[in-house]
Amino acid sequence: MKRFSFLICYDIADKKRLRGIARALEKCAIRIQKSIFYGMDMSKKELSTLVLELEEILNEKEDDIRIYKVDRLSSLHLNSAVDLMQPNLLLGE
Repeated sequence: MKRFSFLICYDIADKKRLRGIARALEKCAIRIQKSIFYGMDMSKKELSTLVLELEEILNEKEDDIRIYKVDRLSSLHLNSAVDLMQPNLLLGE
């Protein structure tokens, strides 16, 4: 079965819905920032199930959720981001 990785980003207007979205994502993805999660090696069925769960919580007029496929060839290296406040710290200079 083919598996994929995704970045899931959201902007949720209501605190109750925000908590619901975060809880749903915490079950199957790694939090990268407050509103960004990384879903690793998910099947299409797993992603479809997640999308249905998120749609039940989401208010389409007020909220925004984006899911971006991460290409394995370009990859995403966790712990390799640059902190703009202290760029030399993470770049090793």
